[in-house]
Amino acid sequence: MGLWEKYLTLWIAICIIVGLLVGRFIPEFGQFMDSLKFAQLSIPIGILLFFMMYPTVVGIRFSDVKHAARSPKPLLVTIIANWLIAPPLMTLLANTFLAGNPEYIAGVILLGLSPCTAMVMWWMFLAKGDMAQGLINTAINALLMLGLYAPLAAFYLGVSSIPVPWDLIAISVLVFIALPVGAGALSRRIIIQKKGEEWFKDVYNPAVGKISIVALLLTLIVLFSFAGQTILENPLLVGYLALPNLLHYAIMIAWTYPLGYFLGWKYESVIDTTIIGSSSHFEVAIAVAITLYGIGSGAALATVIGPL
Repeated sequence: MGLWEKYLTLWIAICIIVGLLVGRFIPEFGQFMDSLKFAQLSIPIGILLFFMMYPTVVGIRFSDVKHAARSPKPLLVTIIANWLIAPPLMTLLANTFLAGNPEYIAGVILLGLSPCTAMVMWWMFLAKGDMAQGLINTAINALLMLGLYAPLAAFYLGVSSIPVPWDLIAISVLVFIALPVGAGALSRRIIIQKKGEEWFKDVYNPAVGKISIVALLLTLIVLFSFAGQTILENPLLVGYLALPNLLHYAIMIAWTYPLGYFLGWKYESVIDTTIIGSSSHFEVAIAVAITLYGIGSGAALATVIGPL
């Protein structure tokens, strides 16, 4: 285990602090980064997430994907967790702990309506999960999001017409799934043809793995710089908004993790289901909150603070 991996928790803590300080004392940096958007997707975050995602999928063989597709149970549990249990659970927690603050409640509910389709791949990679199975689960969730997000949001928010950011969802699928998978498959094939599989495994994979860690740390700096001033000036508010999110993660992890072992799965499938089942797609939540309630609303603030 290298220096980056061995002290990853320390590097993460340092980068969070750096991001908070940048957001507090150089707010123009966060504002500038936040202004760089295409179809409501942050360009800096999109680029960094691509470099986080690529190393997680470059080692996947399509034979592994075919094999994983023959084991549908982890996918089924993931779908149940993300689409049948997570939305009502987050709604219950939001209404319980944020009672009397309808915009905060709406923002937190939006976070619970769809699973993440980006950073979950990196966390599965870090946790040594089954990347082929994780790719299938993530791709299916991305497709389900197209049809389920709007009706779920309308039902749980009580809004008759939800403006779904189709362009953001489509670009997210392209940037966070299609491009990394395509680039990974192509580069894997070319490198193995020219350098051999041993060189690919022993030299190339470890090198791009370090790039993914650097991309994660830079992502944390940028993310926390967006809300650094708000977090440092309103720590109680941050804790208030974070509580239902933390409880949501804890509850989802508490049943998905042991369930996998109860069903006789290997660790790799268990950790995939746990990570995806407890995740949230904050980019879409932020876009919908801003569209429905405004950029300075409590709902928008809740969607920004929640995932941090």
